Amino acid sequence: MPASTEAITHLRLPAVVTHARANACAKALREALRLSRGADWVQVDASALEQFDSSVLAVLLDCRRRVVAMGWRFTVAHLPERLRQLAGLYGVAELLPAS
Repeated sequence: MPASTEAITHLRLPAVVTHARANACAKALREALRLSRGADWVQVDASALEQFDSSVLAVLLDCRRRVVAMGWRFTVAHLPERLRQLAGLYGVAELLPAS
């Protein structure tokens, strides 16, 4: 968890992130990151996710790559168990740290 002096940018995944909606979701996250200023930490909230496929991993990894490139830290909150398992299956679980 971030220290109390660190600025946190909170982003939220929508309820549905499937192949058909992944590009739009990634674009929305990129825009939110572009508008973020002075953050030390980015936390993506996955609590709204109800319907998803492996495309959500690509969306999260794209977001993570951009966050790390900015020198910020990245975490995912409320990762559904099924998504956690999917990340493990694809070998990317360590890239999506829980907060």
